[in-house]
Amino acid sequence: MIEPHAPAPPGTAPTCPASSWRGPARLPVRPGTGRFLVLAGVFVCAACGLVYELELVALASYLIGDSVTQASVVLSVMVFAMGIGSLAAKRLRRRAAVAFGAIEATLALVGGCSAMALYAVFAWTGDWGGLWANGPRCLLVAFSLAIGLLIGAEVPLLMELIQRIRRQDAGGAVADLFAADYVGALVGGLAFPFLLLPLLGQLTGALLTGAINVVAGGTLVLGLFRRDLTRRGRWLLLVANLAVLGLLASAAALVGDFERAARYAVYGGDVRVAEQTGVQELVLTGGTRGRPLDLFLDGRLRVGGQDERRYHEALVHPAMTGPHARVLILGGGDGLAAREVLRHPGVRRVDIVELDPAVVRLARTDPGLARLNGHVYGDRRLHVTVADAFGWLRGASAGAYDVVIEDLPDPGITASTKLYAQEFYGLARRALAPGGRLVVHAGPVASRPRAFWTVEATVRAAGLRTVAYRVRGGDSAFAAGPDRTTGATRAPRDWGFVLASRTPPVLALDPRAPHPRTLTPASLAAAVRAAATTRVPGLPPSTLIAPRYAD
Repeated sequence: MIEPHAPAPPGTAPTCPASSWRGPARLPVRPGTGRFLVLAGVFVCAACGLVYELELVALASYLIGDSVTQASVVLSVMVFAMGIGSLAAKRLRRRAAVAFGAIEATLALVGGCSAMALYAVFAWTGDWGGLWANGPRCLLVAFSLAIGLLIGAEVPLLMELIQRIRRQDAGGAVADLFAADYVGALVGGLAFPFLLLPLLGQLTGALLTGAINVVAGGTLVLGLFRRDLTRRGRWLLLVANLAVLGLLASAAALVGDFERAARYAVYGGDVRVAEQTGVQELVLTGGTRGRPLDLFLDGRLRVGGQDERRYHEALVHPAMTGPHARVLILGGGDGLAAREVLRHPGVRRVDIVELDPAVVRLARTDPGLARLNGHVYGDRRLHVTVADAFGWLRGASAGAYDVVIEDLPDPGITASTKLYAQEFYGLARRALAPGGRLVVHAGPVASRPRAFWTVEATVRAAGLRTVAYRVRGGDSAFAAGPDRTTGATRAPRDWGFVLASRTPPVLALDPRAPHPRTLTPASLAAAVRAAATTRVPGLPPSTLIAPRYAD
């Protein structure tokens, strides 16, 4: 029979069974300094761990789309794995110092290289469609699982190390450890969007985080707990840490070449501009020596040189039939919608509200894009505001515009969902003058008919009458929806539009304007019939609180 332990005298730390207590650690510093160093290590490791999580979420959202789904998958898998890692680490507590050092070296390598590995698989396989069983998506889950297991294993080992310095009650030790952990997570969570991502980018930021992680873990173990390791153990851990640092440094030195090779694999060899703005990744290909110009925003084809006129004429010209002296374009910083607007006589003012100033700058200064948009930014009737369209519309004057053109990303992209909500269309309706017209780019029809007709139902819910139409484009090597692939899409590429006004709108072309190259009254009538064949009835409207665009 095991006799119970006698209660500890007041003012002393509780005892514990000999099986889990090895006595005070032999430290090269005073116990107070040692506790501070351990908590500092907890702080740094927690910051690095959260950066890894955010890096996976950001990269998955960019590569796959639908940021809500990707964040849910990454974070839920990671939190589950942290619990498993904590349980598994119980077996390592007797060798807490060497186990912690090994785990930090592994975490630094896996977390630091995760972004580069995911981007490489995406660029050279392009297989991000289909079910979750597909390889690249499984790789995302695998990284989430591995990083979560390693982060979860940190806590029991750090608890053991901090108790080795000075034994204290479990509640006090947990409070100290979690305080340092949560503050570190706060710093990591703020450093990722405001420091690492804008200054270093996703790949270099992850590699630098891994380097900080391995230095912090190795310094803590080899500096503070080196006497707990054998001579051979110290050398092995030192070599492992130096090897991880060498690999991360080598990868950082090759990031530029790697990104160029990956862009070549994704976009082809004619990339002229590639930059990460404060809003999105911007890539421009072609536009010289007779090659068609393509503009990609966050990897999605927004301007296709071979089809852009078909898209922009279908977007603009039906809405311009009627009064059109004052025109508002939401999005459209590339100037191509404005080009079509300014072809119509009687236009006195065009306001463009664009979120990303880099797109406007490129449309002004890039020879290929400026030539394609007809150098519209030199027209005095054109005025540009850099702002979020939703916030800008809230301050717009009632009845200020005859035509409102929404040239925005597809509704299936989570960041764009609020721009396809009933509240947003209500603001657009308020900005319309009596007899004014609203036209909405509502995404592809063939591949996402439910999302397209949800847009139409949402516009109607805002108090407008609608007519939907569908215009076909050519086959493209890039999907028209929020998902991107490098293989040709099976369905023909198309665009869906919704024309709306307070009275039933008439889909027609202005006889006073120059004839569009790709539209005729007959083709518009066919476009209405083509959309009608895909109708999904009875769909509820999408709102800010209840978005409806996930397929």
